[in-house]
Amino acid sequence: MIVSHTTKELDLLARLMRAEAVGDGDLGMLMVGNVGVNRVIADCLDFIPIRSIEQMIYQTPGGFSGKDSPLFFGTSTTKEKELARRNIRGETYHPATHALWFYAPGQGQECRGFWFNQRNSGRFKNHCFYVPSPSVCSRIY
Repeated sequence: MIVSHTTKELDLLARLMRAEAVGDGDLGMLMVGNVGVNRVIADCLDFIPIRSIEQMIYQTPGGFSGKDSPLFFGTSTTKEKELARRNIRGETYHPATHALWFYAPGQGQECRGFWFNQRNSGRFKNHCFYVPSPSVCSRIY
């Protein structure tokens, strides 16, 4: 296990993954989970005070907009929890492997080269992922 968690936090992460990326399928949800877990372990930039999954999800400013989505509310499914467990155990997926940020560009738009001064690491379906420099956030590398 790469991140300690409670049963409540497992459910929160699974619900966040659903809310942010259900349209991108299981792999898209796993990539969102990568970003969330990375924020918990990063100890750099905007994420220095983040030490738990719950703190990561409800971080203000800078948290996830998915926590306000109707898809976030309600209990997570067994499958969604298993996807979250995979992230918590340390599974990562490119281009989200070292990412701390992502966003969904408008229909037909390309990913920006940089977002919040962070380099684009790639795109998966509807989301563009962004990574910090290894020299700034070494814990996620």
